[in-house]
Amino acid sequence: MSGAQKVADRPSAAPPPANSVDRFFKISARGSTFAREIRGGFATFFTMAYILVLNPIILGSAEDKFGQRLDSVQLVTATALVAAVMTVIMGIGGNLPLALAAGLGLNAVVAFQIAPLMSWADAMGLIVLEGLLICVLVVTGLREAVMHAIPQPLKQAISVGIGLFIAFIGFVDAGFVSRIPDAANTTVPVQLGATGALTGWPMLVFCLGVLLTIGLLARKVKGAILISIVAMTLLAIVINSAADIKTWGLTTPDWPDKVVDTPDFGLIGDFSLFGAFGEAGAITVVLLVFTLILSDFFDTMGTVVGISAEAGLLDEEGKVPGLSRVLLIDGAAAVAGGASSASSSTSYIESAAGVGEGARTGFANLVTGSLFALALFMTPLLTIVPLQAAAPALVAVGFLMMTQVKHIDWDKYEIAIPAFLTIAVMPFTYSITNGIGAGFVAYVLIKSVLGKAREVHWLLWGASALFLVYFAIDPIEQLLGV
Repeated sequence: MSGAQKVADRPSAAPPPANSVDRFFKISARGSTFAREIRGGFATFFTMAYILVLNPIILGSAEDKFGQRLDSVQLVTATALVAAVMTVIMGIGGNLPLALAAGLGLNAVVAFQIAPLMSWADAMGLIVLEGLLICVLVVTGLREAVMHAIPQPLKQAISVGIGLFIAFIGFVDAGFVSRIPDAANTTVPVQLGATGALTGWPMLVFCLGVLLTIGLLARKVKGAILISIVAMTLLAIVINSAADIKTWGLTTPDWPDKVVDTPDFGLIGDFSLFGAFGEAGAITVVLLVFTLILSDFFDTMGTVVGISAEAGLLDEEGKVPGLSRVLLIDGAAAVAGGASSASSSTSYIESAAGVGEGARTGFANLVTGSLFALALFMTPLLTIVPLQAAAPALVAVGFLMMTQVKHIDWDKYEIAIPAFLTIAVMPFTYSITNGIGAGFVAYVLIKSVLGKAREVHWLLWGASALFLVYFAIDPIEQLLGV
């Protein structure tokens, strides 16, 4: 959706709030409606409900230093609980359509890099510590100051890069794009489908979902994304019941034997704040926490800017409304995730699906959070949406976010090159943090080469220095003997 279209879609003068809820969330003031917010909340949930399956798989598949594994049922409960509570808090406190849940990537770091060095309780204690330190950065104003120091074209590039990134996530999650198993013997790292061609009924569901979504968007049908998700899920259930397909992936569209299940809260509160120092040593712990903070810090920054920009909520200076509260809640989500053994929780870029459906306020979060709360008891029912039915929403939203590329001055190399690197590195390295880091370092370098170093905010100098350490963390660890 273009910026011009967004402006055109909104009334020239916001109607008066319909009630106190409308007034609190500024639903009418932001050109939205309760129907749009509800649709957006559902769309966001369905595009990120996979975390209820994936997070337990990632954390539950690893062993800690003592050979212990986390219980998968308890992990489902912890994941859903933190997502529900923190998403609702973000909706009420931050008033942005920005859902939170266990962060992918961060959970893999916890499972395969941190846990083998210590106990699970110690590893989750590091997540709590990371979240507390991020909250300190927010309270001191440093985190918000860094975001305000970023030039507007770089913010737009971050949004575009995230658009390509989540579209790529959609293609990969659906199996439309896959890693070549023996990539070492070929110059091509990825391929079409699982074998170089599109095969199987699940792929048909995804392709039909993409066509349906873009067709509905082109027709400007209200609820286009949600309609597609529901329709393709029903189609997948029918197909699976007829053919009993085994290649859906993490979630199978099969009506469960039981709809209600009892949550197990056994992992809640099972963490040790400083136990890691005794198990792994101070230097190792400091480096691990530094990596977690940097990744969480800039992943969230990119997500918040991207979602706010797509929702048309940035002000004239490119600032996010209520940013300090949003960042504090995000930091608190990391604390909650560690304290619940669900790994660090953070803002989800899949929230863009809700924005694409019309969500503009935190009221959508009440819907998404309620569905996660419902998942505590109805996980079997709410996890039947296959990735092939949800992924088309990510592809469509990737397009919507990509439209902001037109606002970047591509004739001005001092901003065009950093913008390009930001956009390209995100999907190519599967990391928002890496893309932001590449853009920051290139921006500072080019400004310096052109004799314009004084134009660079000192916080960007500091952030770029941290990114250089982040990118060179392996040789640094070798030099320190870690």
